[in-house]
Amino acid sequence: MLASPTLYSGQTVWLSLSADQATQVRPFIRVYDEKDALAAVYGPQLILEPDAYHKGAWQVPDTRGQPIAEIGLECEGAGATVYVDYLTWDGEPDVVLSRPAEGEFPWEPPLVWRRAWVDGMDQWDVWWREPYRLVQNSGRGLIIQGAREWTDYRVSADVTPHLVASAGIAARVQGMRRYYGLLLCSDGTVRLVKALDGDKVLAETNFDWRFGETHELCLQVVGTHVQAWVDGQQLFETDDTDRPLTGGAVALVCEQGRTATQAVRVCPAE
Repeated sequence: MLASPTLYSGQTVWLSLSADQATQVRPFIRVYDEKDALAAVYGPQLILEPDAYHKGAWQVPDTRGQPIAEIGLECEGAGATVYVDYLTWDGEPDVVLSRPAEGEFPWEPPLVWRRAWVDGMDQWDVWWREPYRLVQNSGRGLIIQGAREWTDYRVSADVTPHLVASAGIAARVQGMRRYYGLLLCSDGTVRLVKALDGDKVLAETNFDWRFGETHELCLQVVGTHVQAWVDGQQLFETDDTDRPLTGGAVALVCEQGRTATQAVRVCPAE
């Protein structure tokens, strides 16, 4: 039994099984390795007794940012029929998204990690030294990863803007124009924005930053509560009760210029 899920490190897999005779079952995932080949990672073994339901849970281990392509069950022993009541997963991810392989410039495969992102940017080329060097010639571009089912979580990333109108991170992304964003803006401000039928500034403040500097940006969303930090200092805290965005993916944002990021971290809200 195989599927093509949106499944990430840190999430919990839940399963309920039964069998017509004694057998052993292990859940597994297939993850892309350093050569872009699929490698199996196994969960705990379940011993099934005849005609009884067995429930189990497995927290998906760290895959070093590599995409999970498949999930399934491996049965040991011949002749048994295993009945799957359900196999599902939930919870927020705990994952660092970056270039997973070590190597020398210019970079060679693996490249599958890039395909896990929805690329809405004018340029995101493979040969640049930073995993995420993004160029948007006009308007605002995003690269997006995650699922609509992600609700309460924290996303953070190092952001190094270069001659941009704005650059930053986004949470609860539901499309190119639906998200909460924390943006360093070229007018010397940092803004917490909600993109929904246009941009709404939820909060802003002056912030003395310069092109080429690296700043750590962090957004946390819990229910209607939105918090934002820059370089470890909390700048914004607000409740969005007017048509709030209740779930969605994460993104890196670049508006009219270039920005660079080494890694994006997604984890449960604190």
